[in-house]
Amino acid sequence: MTPDPITRLTRSTLFVPASRPAMIAKAAASAADVVCIDLEDSVTPDEKAASRTHVVRALRDLDFGPRARMVRINALDGPFAYRDLVEIVEGAGDHLDLVMVPKAGSARDVAFVDMLLSQIESNVRVGTPIGIEAQIETARGYLDARVIAESSPRLEALVFGAGDYAASMRMPSSAIGEFDVHDEVYPGHRWHAVMHTIVAAARANGLRCMDGPYAGYTDAVGLERACRIAQSLGFDGKQCIHPAQLATVNAVFSPSEDEVRKAAAIVHAYEEAVAAGKGAATHDGRMIDAANVRMARTTLERQRLIAMT
Repeated sequence: MTPDPITRLTRSTLFVPASRPAMIAKAAASAADVVCIDLEDSVTPDEKAASRTHVVRALRDLDFGPRARMVRINALDGPFAYRDLVEIVEGAGDHLDLVMVPKAGSARDVAFVDMLLSQIESNVRVGTPIGIEAQIETARGYLDARVIAESSPRLEALVFGAGDYAASMRMPSSAIGEFDVHDEVYPGHRWHAVMHTIVAAARANGLRCMDGPYAGYTDAVGLERACRIAQSLGFDGKQCIHPAQLATVNAVFSPSEDEVRKAAAIVHAYEEAVAAGKGAATHDGRMIDAANVRMARTTLERQRLIAMT
């Protein structure tokens, strides 16, 4: 039996550079479900060491409210990642919910982060284990998505990284996550294979799955289109690079009032049929099967989480 996805509301993940304390403070009060303080691409090599101090101070001092607190460490093939984990978890581990691992290319990558987190948490007595989100954004990560999804009990989500994935695959792309002339030429959706693979690998292991960002933060129409494509493929939410994107992303990845009403009616009709000992249930002239009920309950659970924010 396929496990249920991990319960954590993640319609939107807002990225903010670790080198910009003022921006972190604004993100902590934003409409994002998750705030990801980024130590990787948005921080220059010369700023990385000092930025860790900003991260620790922000996690300890800022009120993030209901938002989950995440840090994206640097890639594991460079000189920064282990110090990112050591300094941040030792300094503010009890104030951190998630660690994002960029360019995850194998189960070993996630296992390394898991082991190091376990050692640091034990040393400084972190109360709640810190979860992991793994970015699938290379050719190797795409091919190994299934085993990456099975790699650690800490793993909560797989995340699509379109920019680095395009570079790894040598796919021409004018901007991260946006639609360009290459999308017009290709007879289909260019990212379908990797996105569908990420969703399948995540769902088979009870994980969440997140779509990558849309670089054109002033292009509301393009952003909504990208969100709806990801939502139609089964993604739970989308990364954001600007607070202006949050309203659109949160709206698309929230069930509508009509969807909630229909879901509640389906569950009610099914439960009535079971209580009456009927072999089949119907709603609105259609048969209700187990798949209908699972989808309806997923919708109701998501609405419950939204109502709690």
